[in-house]
Amino acid sequence: MEHLINTKVQNIEVSGIRKFYNMVSHIDDVISLTIGQPDFQTPEHVKQAGIEAIEDNFTSYTHNAGISELRIAACDFVAKKYHLAYEPDSEVIVTVGASEAIDITFRTILAEGTEVILPGPIYPGYEPIIRMCGAVPVHVDIRENGFRFTLEMIKPYLTDKTRCIVMPYPSNPTGVSLTESELKEIADYLKERDIFVLADEIYSELTYDQPHISIAAFLKEKTIVINGLSKSHSMTGWRIGFLFAPKDITKHILKVHQYNVSCANSIAQKAALAALTTGIDDATPMKKEYIIRRDYVYNRLSTMGLRVVKPDGAFYFFVKIPDFIQLNSFDFALEMVHQTKVAVVPGSAFSEYGEGYFRLSFACSLETLETGLNRIETYLNMKK
Repeated sequence: MEHLINTKVQNIEVSGIRKFYNMVSHIDDVISLTIGQPDFQTPEHVKQAGIEAIEDNFTSYTHNAGISELRIAACDFVAKKYHLAYEPDSEVIVTVGASEAIDITFRTILAEGTEVILPGPIYPGYEPIIRMCGAVPVHVDIRENGFRFTLEMIKPYLTDKTRCIVMPYPSNPTGVSLTESELKEIADYLKERDIFVLADEIYSELTYDQPHISIAAFLKEKTIVINGLSKSHSMTGWRIGFLFAPKDITKHILKVHQYNVSCANSIAQKAALAALTTGIDDATPMKKEYIIRRDYVYNRLSTMGLRVVKPDGAFYFFVKIPDFIQLNSFDFALEMVHQTKVAVVPGSAFSEYGEGYFRLSFACSLETLETGLNRIETYLNMKK
């Protein structure tokens, strides 16, 4: 019966991140620098709110868009943090993680044959959904621009078929953010054009050298902002995301969300309410620790002679594989994990423009990072 499966589904691949992780997860004593989730525990007050929700039997369906208190808190959060103004009753949807928010956005705004412009390298969660919508992903090679997805890079790829531009900042896998002037330049250029912006800002609370700035501050009427609690509050498994957009957009996205999941988990919504109110600054101590780790890793990688851009957000380094290693990124990562038992993600997982690189996560302890980097250094010295 496989021949009857939707060909758009048949033609997409499992995420390269998961594919590699699954291949090496059985190897003993592996130092994994692959994981894309915080190594901190969910804050206690957040967990307690979830427990209380269960004890109070708060286990029924909620409003499709989420409980009103949480939508109010979400709007208050982005207003205080990023100076964005949204109406709680009509301009925010609580989603099952940022992933569902991406899915329902694309399924709402894309039509067969339309085009979506994305930076490359990029997180692999966008392209398969775009293709399942019958739309066309158009990657912009930003490798020689310091991984910066600027207007100058975007303009040559705009056509009359362009429906959306994806702005995923801070970036997974590069850790790069854009400046206020870079974002404003893009926003000003798009003001008179019928093009959506999908701003994936899931790492917005994890910026290190400048405060996070959303392109929605300059282009609210065309921008769909996606955020969530997975990274900021170490709540990956709680699956709570948020989608913000003008009401004439959200009213249509909500229909897709309704038929997709009905509503986000009721218990997780109560926990999320605690995260956004009592825990509004829960990311601060995590950020302090991430900065220490980032600086340590950057110094180690630089000392090894590796070419790398210092990340100003998220918790990843995207590292150029040295020229003396004549392997593609997948074979490089596979050989390294077998020879030295340290795992990183091959750059090819992040589109063809990630080939020749590897992603290293510093969402783990300094001790783990030191051991892992020692092993990487040993491997590189063996290859010279």
